[in-house]
Amino acid sequence: LSDLIHGGADLEGNLGIGHTRWATHGEPNDINAHPHVSENGRIALVHNGIIENYLEIKEHLMRQGVHFTSDTDTEVVAQLLEFHYNECHNMLEAVGRCLRRIEGSYAFGIICADYPNALIAARKDSPLIIGYGQNGNFIASDVTAVIKYTRDVVYMDDGEIAVLTADSVDVFDDELLPVEKTHSLVDWDVSAAEKGGYAHFMAKEIMEQPEAVRKTISPRIRDGRVVLDDLHLTAEYVRDLSRIYVIACGSSYHVGVVSKYSWEKLLRRPVEVVLASEFRYSDPIVGKGDLVIVISQSGETLDTMAALREAKRLGARVLSIVNVVGSTIARESDDVLYTWAGPEIAVATTKAFSTQLAVVYLIGLYCAEALGTLDEAEYDRIVSELLLIPTKLEQILDNRADIQYFASLYFNHPSIFFIGRNIDYAIGMEGSLKLKEISYI
Repeated sequence: LSDLIHGGADLEGNLGIGHTRWATHGEPNDINAHPHVSENGRIALVHNGIIENYLEIKEHLMRQGVHFTSDTDTEVVAQLLEFHYNECHNMLEAVGRCLRRIEGSYAFGIICADYPNALIAARKDSPLIIGYGQNGNFIASDVTAVIKYTRDVVYMDDGEIAVLTADSVDVFDDELLPVEKTHSLVDWDVSAAEKGGYAHFMAKEIMEQPEAVRKTISPRIRDGRVVLDDLHLTAEYVRDLSRIYVIACGSSYHVGVVSKYSWEKLLRRPVEVVLASEFRYSDPIVGKGDLVIVISQSGETLDTMAALREAKRLGARVLSIVNVVGSTIARESDDVLYTWAGPEIAVATTKAFSTQLAVVYLIGLYCAEALGTLDEAEYDRIVSELLLIPTKLEQILDNRADIQYFASLYFNHPSIFFIGRNIDYAIGMEGSLKLKEISYI
C-alpha cells in the first residue's frame, strides 16, 4: 500500500480511513478489501464485524437497481447508506436509519465527500475507541493503534455514533441525542506496542511473561496473604455460593478448565466450565446464588459478552478476569480483576494466558481463606510457590536453545499428540491449540 501511494505523497487532505482484516465474505482480494464505496462513489467505510442480514438487504437494494462490485457484507452497508442519504440528505440521519436496519456486529468508520472534514464512527458488539490528540482525533479498535499519538481515549458503547473532526468529537446515542463520555488515560509506555528488537510480537510477548506475571501477583500478596482490593466478595457470600460457572473461549477456556481442577480441590464447591459460545444456547441453570466468572484477554470477545449478559439477566453475580482496562466486559461486570499484562498484539496469546492462570490461583486462595477449606501450612506453601513463578519462568526462557533443539527434532512430523490428566489435560489442550495456531500442523 505504501508503494502504491508513494509513501503517502499521492494523498491529499488530512482525513482518512483504513482497515486490515480477515476475509469473512468472499476471497481475500483487492475487490473485497476495505474501504468499501457506495455506487456513486461519495460514501466510503471500513467495518470490523459481521452483518447478519446482509443478503436480505442486498436483495432489496438490487431490486432498487443498485449494482454491487464485491462479495462482502460491508459493501451492503455502504450502498444502504447511500440509499438513505439520497432520501434525507443528512449523513448523520442516514447513518441512524442504516443502523436501525442492520443486524449483527460492527465497528464502522464512515466518510462522505459532502462532509470533507468529518469522520463518522459507530459500534455494536465490536470494539471501537476514540483517541483525542493535539493535532487531530482518531478511531481504532484498540488503544495500541493510537498510543503513538495520544493517551487520552474514550471507549464507545453499543449503539453510539460519533462525529469526529480535526478539533472536535461529538458522541450520540441511538436516538441521535448527545452523550457525555468519560475519558480514560492509557498509562503504559508506547514501547509496549512496539517489537523492541524482536522478530515478531509473539517472541516479544513470550519473553515478557515473567515480568507480566510478577506484576499480576506481587501487588496482590501482602504479608503472605492474598489481598484482592478490587474484589467485593464477602466471606459470607463465598460460603453461601452454590455453584461457580467459568465462561470463556479459546485459550481463556483452557484457563477455566485449570480453574475447575484447582478450585474444586481448594474450595470443595462445584465448578462448571462452559464455552461462551454454548452457554446462552444451553438454557443454563444459573441464578442468584451462583457466581459466574468470565475470562477474556480483550474484554471484547463477542460470545463471552453475550454469555455475560445472559448470566446477568438470570440474576447471577459476574466477576470478570480481563486484561484491557475499560473494555466492555470489564465495564459490564459486577467485579473485575485485571491481569495487568500490558498490550498483547500477537494472534496467539502468551502472557495473557499466563497472567490469567495467576489470577485464577489468587482467587482460589482468596476464597479458600474465606471458607476455611485450606490449612495454614498449605496456604503458605501455595503463596510461596506463586511468588516464585516469575523466577521459574525466567529460568525456562533462559533455555531457549534447548527448546529450539527439541523443535528441530519434531518439526517435520505431520501429527503431534498432547497427552495429560487433570491440570495437564487443560495445559495439553492449550499446547495443542498453540501448535495449530502457529505451525498450521
